[in-house]
Formats: sequence, structure tokens, C-alpha cells
Amino acid sequence: MASKHGVGIADHQRIHPADIEAPPPHPPATAPLVPRETWRSDKGDPEYRRRGDLPLPPPKRRRRGGCCCRLLCCAFCAALALAVAVAVTAGVLYLVFDPKLPSYSVDQLRVAAFGFDANLTARATFDVTVTATNPNKGIGIYYERGSRLSVLYAEYELCEGSLPAFYQGHRNTTVLAVGLTGEARLGSELMRELLRQEQSGAVPLDFAGDVPVRVKLGSLKLWKVTSRVRCALVVDSLNTNVQIKIRSSSCKFSFKL
Repeated sequence: MASKHGVGIADHQRIHPADIEAPPPHPPATAPLVPRETWRSDKGDPEYRRRGDLPLPPPKRRRRGGCCCRLLCCAFCAALALAVAVAVTAGVLYLVFDPKLPSYSVDQLRVAAFGFDANLTARATFDVTVTATNPNKGIGIYYERGSRLSVLYAEYELCEGSLPAFYQGHRNTTVLAVGLTGEARLGSELMRELLRQEQSGAVPLDFAGDVPVRVKLGSLKLWKVTSRVRCALVVDSLNTNVQIKIRSSSCKFSFKL
């Protein structure tokens, strides 16, 4: 009995080695902090999305270039429409009034005084007769104040004056006598050249006129423009005691807006 009991006790006291490679016991199952079907963004965004979806792209910014392009397109269309309207109006007015350019000429030149002093400064007083012709049947011309007329020799202004303000009607020719006075220092070389040309009977002069005008179409009075007249003259003399003959005259006319 003793041996049997001793063997049994020994068997109970024997230490059985533990399996160190066995997996640790599983902890009790707990509920996940976030449902498995969803996830929360790193930035704490409260909105949830499905786990398998990709992140949303960043919001698209509105490009300002599109607005600028639309504004430019609208401005271009408005300018084009205005240009077409102006062109149509101008065409209608042209057909109705058949406008023609006025013409100008210098018909007479009288030297009232012309001389030099010791400093070779020329002093001149000229009386110029200018003829202005308006060939239009439905267009009038207002010549306004502020005009400037001058006679030049070798680009030196000898004398200057102005036209009176007046209205020129349809198909009208107006003859104007204008007095011009002034002085210019020519120098010795130009003085000798002028004397030589007088002896030959061919003195070149330039007549210049800048006149503000308004054109009247029927009852419509348009905006102010500057009428520019340039005439190249050749006279036979600048003496005061003889009748001066204009040997040649060539005038050009233009508008300056």
C-alpha cells in the first residue's frame, strides 16, 4: 500500500513542462472603436466614408481666366457692333449728301512793307487774298475763331494772322482778304539767297493755314476739326512799289482730328 501510495504521490508532484511556443490566450472580444464598415479621416472630419472608397479629390477652384475671357468677348462684340453701326451710318450719310472736299487758293499777295535792319531781321506786312470754295449742295461749313495763317520763307515765318469767324453755305465761294504781319531773323546767307532769287524773278514762299471748322449736315452740326491748308507759292518779287505776280500756286487740303 505504501509503495502504491508513494508512487501516486510522486506522480501528482511531478512537474509537467509548459509549451512556451503556444500562442497566448485570446483576450475577450471587444467592440471596435470605429465600425468596420467605416473609417474616420486623420483630420478628425466627422463625415464617414466607406473603407474601400478612395479619398475625394480637392475641390476645384474657379478660374478667373474664364470670367476675363467672357468679359473680353463681350467687349469685342460690343465694339464690333458699334463699328458696324458707325460704318452703316457713315455709308448712309455719304449716299445722301455726297460730300466733296472744299478747295482753297491764294489769289493775290500784296507786300505792304518788307525790309531788314542791321541785325538782318526781316519785318514784313503782307495782304493775302484767299478764296475758299464749298462745292457741296447739302453741307455747310462753320469757320470758327482760333485760326492761324502764316507766310514762310525757307521755313522761317515772315508774318502771321487769322481768319474771321463766318459760315459758308451750300455751293458757296468766299473771298477773304487777310492782313499778316511779323518778323524773322534770316541771317546773312539767307539774305543773299533772297536777293539773288528776287533778281531772278522767282521767290519761293509757303502759305500755311490751320482753321478750326464744324461741318453741318442738313440740320446736324458735327464736332470740331482742324482744316489744314498748305500752299507752295512762287512770286516774282517782294518789293513794295510794284505789283507782285504769283507765278505758281499749288495748295493741299486735309483735316486734322
